[in-house]
Amino acid sequence: MTEQIEVFSSEFEQLLGTSRELKQVATGMAFCEGTHWVEPGEYLVWSDIPNNRIMRWSEADGASIFREPCGNTNGHTTDLEGRILSCETSGRRVSRTEHDGSVVTLADRYRGGRLTSPNDIVVKSDGSVWFTDPDYGALHPELGHGKGAEQDRNRVYRLEPATGKLTAVSEDFDKPNGLAFSPDESILYVGDTGRTHGEFRPHRVMAFDVHGDKISNGRVFTNVDPWVPDGMRVDTSGNLFVSAGDGIQCFNPSGELIGKIHTPEVAANCSFGMSDRQTLFIAATSSVWSIRLNTAGATRPKA
Repeated sequence: MTEQIEVFSSEFEQLLGTSRELKQVATGMAFCEGTHWVEPGEYLVWSDIPNNRIMRWSEADGASIFREPCGNTNGHTTDLEGRILSCETSGRRVSRTEHDGSVVTLADRYRGGRLTSPNDIVVKSDGSVWFTDPDYGALHPELGHGKGAEQDRNRVYRLEPATGKLTAVSEDFDKPNGLAFSPDESILYVGDTGRTHGEFRPHRVMAFDVHGDKISNGRVFTNVDPWVPDGMRVDTSGNLFVSAGDGIQCFNPSGELIGKIHTPEVAANCSFGMSDRQTLFIAATSSVWSIRLNTAGATRPKA
């Protein structure tokens, strides 16, 4: 074990690679978020939110600016066609980057009012887009827009891209944040990060049963300390890797904390990448880090 790795269970020991070395991929950012591995191009994107830019890294080319300005993007993912979907904090929308580089709006309003500040996003195997919309963009002008919210609740939404139909799947959150599906898409995990604005507010990951376009049976999967659960990813065995105040915390499917990967600064998001999906990329405040693991990130099941 190194000082960067904390093992609580033999389950986590089996997930670790041989080197167990945390490597710095890029640095010099103001606040990193939204790491996502873009498989069609074999590169990583992430958001540098205060600097209003999306960054890009590949093993061949290193780090560079992907797009600037970008609506202060936060979370990213790719759809079934490999196009990048982004949550824009100041843009107050979910956007899609087409293969020719143009950017289009997928969702920016619900019941006539503008979205507040879309935060994180995932795409299900049926092509539907699921994203969270807390009020951070309204509360933090330096990260978003600082304007009043037009929505009366912070919600989790589901979007049908073909029709543009936007549905609220949950309103029972203080500040819904990171989200991820289990490998078979039977469970949706959503972080509630209300603690960012009050010590006694939620700092937990909720789990929901997924039934087509609806979720039910919400329950607390785990509480996260220190700080809050931010971006999260699952591996092929259903282990949940959660960004937190001390780095990445790993929970088995039963919600047991089995290990930690400590980072020098607060971690905000993570993503599995490289051709075998066995490298975990971690956005941790001013830098992006990587570590090789003996497990791979889950891929969408075939619809």
